[in-house]
Amino acid sequence: MTGTEARAVRIARPPEAEYAAATAVFNLAAPVRPAAAVTVRTADEVRAAVRRARADRLWVRPHTSGHASSSARPMHGSLLVRTEPSGPVEVDAAARVARVPAGTRWAAVVEAAAAHGLAAAHGTSPTVGVVGYLLRGGVSVYGRHTGLAANALRAVELVTADGLTCRADAAADPELFWALRGGGGGFGVVTAVEIGLFPAARVIAGAAFWPAAHGRELTARWTRWTRDAPGTVTTALRVMNLPAVPGIPPELTGGPVLCLTGTVLSPAEDDLGAARLRAEDLLAPLRAVAAPLLDTWREGAPTAVPQAHMDPTEPVPVLGDHLLLSPLGPDGAEVFLQLLGEGSGSPLVNAELRQLGGALAVPAPDGGALSRLDAAFAFTAGGLAVDPAARAAIQAHCAKVRSALAPWDTGWTAPTLVERLDQPQRHLPPETVARVDGVRRRIDPDGLFRHDVTPGSSARY
Repeated sequence: MTGTEARAVRIARPPEAEYAAATAVFNLAAPVRPAAAVTVRTADEVRAAVRRARADRLWVRPHTSGHASSSARPMHGSLLVRTEPSGPVEVDAAARVARVPAGTRWAAVVEAAAAHGLAAAHGTSPTVGVVGYLLRGGVSVYGRHTGLAANALRAVELVTADGLTCRADAAADPELFWALRGGGGGFGVVTAVEIGLFPAARVIAGAAFWPAAHGRELTARWTRWTRDAPGTVTTALRVMNLPAVPGIPPELTGGPVLCLTGTVLSPAEDDLGAARLRAEDLLAPLRAVAAPLLDTWREGAPTAVPQAHMDPTEPVPVLGDHLLLSPLGPDGAEVFLQLLGEGSGSPLVNAELRQLGGALAVPAPDGGALSRLDAAFAFTAGGLAVDPAARAAIQAHCAKVRSALAPWDTGWTAPTLVERLDQPQRHLPPETVARVDGVRRRIDPDGLFRHDVTPGSSARY
């Protein structure tokens, strides 16, 4: 997004088609209903939208793909500003930096970086918007190697509450740059970001599925492996109850299956031998338990990674929960399987233990407000909330799981993994919240973006 002069923009209200297009969300269980909406592609249009919101006495709510709509505050009385990219991703291969227009989804960044033998700290889904994921921390599929994705930010360009464009980086307004990286939002509408990339010659990635009857032995072997796992490997163990719908292999439906998904990074071609050994150390003991029903682990280019986790690519109605957990040990693993595995009656389509540690646990020397996660695993779970009965069943089971996992609950959460607005959220310590609030008071003294602030990230709102 470029430009300096604000111009008129088309503000849409219900029931106009432009309103419906701008307010579309990926999570169909959590529609958003702002007072008005606008789709923008340039910094000029963002400036005009912010000034229009102020004139009409509306709050401003940035929006892209709507993957996180279930954890967002209500949008009543707000102008939703949907960003769409104004141009392609630009890669400076020598500097290992990509410039990404707001509204870009991760698939475009992965493709652009891979053309230069590079990769970015993206998540499991190729359809997630880049900006929101980065500003909220971002737990990458390469996370144990890269750390939180927010640490990859090199610069942020945004339109603030006064309708002006500014740039924040290590030299230009470093305090704002610090707050933007994991501080919980409420600073403006981002128009572009610059992110650091890293070498990625090849990867070994995929997913293997077994009948849930083998869950205890598989889980025990995987949790033992995680204790000393190399930083170039990031994995997740999932219990899945997949519906019999087109696109899902039939052998994976009809009952719970256990899934091991992940990514083994080979930064350079010379590292490929070591990467193969690390993949074998991970997978061979699990394959020895039983032959997988389906095994997609393969060696390939970084462009294969976004599909490895098999996240849905079309909008779905999802309701779930999230916790950051301490090391589970045998007792914790048993609780996880009893409540979510074979015979549990779980209505959840997916329940996941995502491996943390490695670089994710290390504070970045020049990091932002949120630069690390102090936990062994991220628990996430979700079910398809297709009707009120399904929603009630999912909520009841999530509450049961949350209670049972309480002994291992750290009390902290990762912003990009939060599944719903009303769940307990704690991303930042009080002293960090106070410092971030100080930046908000300077950047947005009237609170035009107050409702965009993540719960638990401000003492003001």
